[in-house]
Amino acid sequence: MILPGDAPESIAAAAHCLRLGGLLGLPTETVYGLAANADDDAAVAQIFKAKGRPADHPLIVHVADVGAVAHYASDVPEFARQLMQAFWPGPLTLILPRRSGIANATAGGNPTIGLRCPSHPVAQAVLNALRDTAMPLCVWGLAAPSANQFGRVSPTTAAHVQGEFGDDLLILDGGACDVGIESTIIDCSRGQPVLLRPGAISPEQVQAVCGLKVLAKEALQTLDAPAPKASGTLESHYAPQAQVRLMEAGALQAALRDELNQGCVAVWHRSPMGSLVAGVLYQRMPSDPVTAARQLFAILRAFDLHGVAQIWVEAPPTASEWDGVRDRLQRAAAS
Repeated sequence: MILPGDAPESIAAAAHCLRLGGLLGLPTETVYGLAANADDDAAVAQIFKAKGRPADHPLIVHVADVGAVAHYASDVPEFARQLMQAFWPGPLTLILPRRSGIANATAGGNPTIGLRCPSHPVAQAVLNALRDTAMPLCVWGLAAPSANQFGRVSPTTAAHVQGEFGDDLLILDGGACDVGIESTIIDCSRGQPVLLRPGAISPEQVQAVCGLKVLAKEALQTLDAPAPKASGTLESHYAPQAQVRLMEAGALQAALRDELNQGCVAVWHRSPMGSLVAGVLYQRMPSDPVTAARQLFAILRAFDLHGVAQIWVEAPPTASEWDGVRDRLQRAAAS
């Protein structure tokens, strides 16, 4: 059931559902999440079951503001506080040491926990309604991974969520997501910021705020510690039903000439294609990374609806501002 996210009665219904241990389709500025009370292990278990997600793969907790961080984190380094002040609300997740006994199921039993403060007004309205001290249960945060089957394409509209989970799930309609890909994840649990997942907020922006060099995940080996588990960091992820192939422009042109005996093909390209090949579904990729990110998951879903067997994508530029789009496409192609 889809309810308008800007209606007060919809927010009240959503808060009531979550307090009772139910699930909610929640719009955020990144993607739509499948939300539950992060402190209710039974409710969180429903998320893992509905998505088919491994129970040791941690979920991100969405909070209304910085004031909720102390409920979940045992230690918040100064550079993490600087990042919260600069980028929250917004598409940045911070990995912090977890308070013992708090949100164990949400964290997948890991000693760290991911926290994010979403900027979407509907998400903020729900989170603030749940913090209402006049109610018998105060909910400090929502576990809210992307509202799709595990490993598949993330949803960026309410209709996408309904297509994944049917009419029984309560979904708030907040329109199409502005960012369109999941948040940047920065590990703050080991004294220096480490990039675990690229997104709309770049390592350069993070470094400019906190004054510390942002390490790549591979650099954790030099710190004698493995990277903490985090959402969306598996090699294979974000996959449509069709097979995704990433190719440079020249290889894409050659494949269109020589390989079209492999079934119906859709192409997402930036470079001019010259003469179009009959039977191929073409879609132009935006030339700027912000718009490309906003469209990415919707494009993959639309190609799937056309029933194509393969999706051929021109590889994004190597510039850092394309890192989030390139990361999602590489993981989709790995499937």
